[in-house]
Amino acid sequence: MVSSLLSPFPNVISQLKLVSRSSPPFFTRSHIHQFYDNALTKTKRGYEYTIETIMQFKNKKSVRRCDVQEVVQGGGNAGNALTCVARLGLNPRLISKVANDAQGKSILEELESDGVDTSFFIVSEEGNSPFTYIIVDNETKTRTCIHTPGYPPLIPDELSQSQLLSALDGANMVYFDGRLYETALIIAKEAACKNIPILVDAEREREGLDDLLNFASYAICSARFPQAWTKAPSLPSALLSMLLRLPNLKFVIVTLGEDGCIMLERSVNGGSDAEEIDIHGLLESLNQRKDESKTIPTCISSVVTKLSANGIGTVFGRLFIGTAEKIPPSELVDTTGAGDAFIGAVVYALCAGMPPEKMLPFAAQVAASGCRALGARTGLPHRTDPRLATFL
Repeated sequence: MVSSLLSPFPNVISQLKLVSRSSPPFFTRSHIHQFYDNALTKTKRGYEYTIETIMQFKNKKSVRRCDVQEVVQGGGNAGNALTCVARLGLNPRLISKVANDAQGKSILEELESDGVDTSFFIVSEEGNSPFTYIIVDNETKTRTCIHTPGYPPLIPDELSQSQLLSALDGANMVYFDGRLYETALIIAKEAACKNIPILVDAEREREGLDDLLNFASYAICSARFPQAWTKAPSLPSALLSMLLRLPNLKFVIVTLGEDGCIMLERSVNGGSDAEEIDIHGLLESLNQRKDESKTIPTCISSVVTKLSANGIGTVFGRLFIGTAEKIPPSELVDTTGAGDAFIGAVVYALCAGMPPEKMLPFAAQVAASGCRALGARTGLPHRTDPRLATFL
């Protein structure tokens, strides 16, 4: 059982296929507002419009017209991750808040259809549910996200002590996406008191995230977060710094997109006479062991050693490199939610007791499956997917 806290929101995802070439588009603030209003108008009122019209909000001397493929589905970091968890066979619970509007009803219905327990959601009779419009460029595979926050936000008083205890009952892990931090901290403190492991998604610096990380057993970070948070001069030294600053942390993973991931795991069995190795040199040696001919995800690991970085300190631990699947360009559709899928797979792997050498390729395989369809959830695999047969 996984309990989680998130800020869920439905996504409208449009894939743009350019049918004529011109200079890159640019938008003024007023154009963005008009684009934003039109996106919401279509969803809330059922009006039809095309991205061809939207794309005219740029240099009038050059207009690109597009073919559009559109998907409307739930989103949000934790919503996506726990949808992944549910499809892999676990029974996740979510704690969050939506409004009693069309978006809110859609959020709940979709989560429930995938096997996610939504009984701990707060449903407000006022305000609005969060909503995001995502544009995926079919040529560059880049995304543009326009987000409407949910209102009013979830506050601690809305979650009673009995609801909190019920949500955590039988939970093997608690996952936080870093949002709604005031309520998240209350849940984290209770989970820590019950010795329930906590995984934190450190996507970017957010209010209250520092306090939440102090409770974390595991952290999964975006590529830029470790250095931004620690101010360390390099990524390897930043990972080492995170383990030193967060004594409860068992491992930290940084995801690097098509370049895979790096994981630093703390060891409690390191001997005082262990050889000290600079973490940068060790990372380079692991990189040299990569087999670039392999297209499937792999894992390269070190032995337990005393890792150091100048000006940072030392940690006993193991370093891992996880490679990403090399997806053929013809199969790569949309990377929206790939990081969420990776996190969902890690949550599953931890609950299933997978070692890191198996967990990292598994998570990369799950994330790659999601990139083969439009939207964050469309391509998320079920545990019966033949591409996962070697892991499950």
